[in-house]
Amino acid sequence: MAAEDPSVSGVSGRYATALFELARDEKSIDAVKADLEKFEAMLADSTDLKRLVRSPVFSAGEQSRALAAVLDKAGISGVAARFLKVLTANRRLFAVTDVIRAFRALVAKFKGEATADVTVAEKLSDKNLDALKTALKSVTGKDVALNVNVDPSIIGGLVVKLGSRMVDSSLRTKLNSIKHAMKEAG
Repeated sequence: MAAEDPSVSGVSGRYATALFELARDEKSIDAVKADLEKFEAMLADSTDLKRLVRSPVFSAGEQSRALAAVLDKAGISGVAARFLKVLTANRRLFAVTDVIRAFRALVAKFKGEATADVTVAEKLSDKNLDALKTALKSVTGKDVALNVNVDPSIIGGLVVKLGSRMVDSSLRTKLNSIKHAMKEAG
């Protein structure tokens, strides 16, 4: 399965595939996905957690103890917690965001969903996320899972990549095309 999907390859793809197969066998795909997304949100909000995940300075033991405390506090348990502990023990915790992204792609494929990478200038409200999902569903005919990245440098608007299609309605791109048009006119 992993070889068919270019977004699921390498070390992160192998870990994500193993996790997906385990979650599928235990009928806990949604619970694992929710726990991983909770961990990913915590990672995005905490510089200390980012440092713990990415820094090679921490020993495997230190990482394991700290991760166990974080998972316990967050209420993350079961397959997702065991998996994150295995990543830590194998010194692969630095790849956790790529593993989560690959796992999400496998779940989307399994459920017949499409996945869109969306870049926005600032965090979207739930109402706007729902509107975007609805708009993308009307185009694709499938439920669409969103990977949302916040990049203030696009100034405004959004960039949506869905499969091989990309729509860039960012203000940065519009300003650049106006700048190029003015240079050619001058």
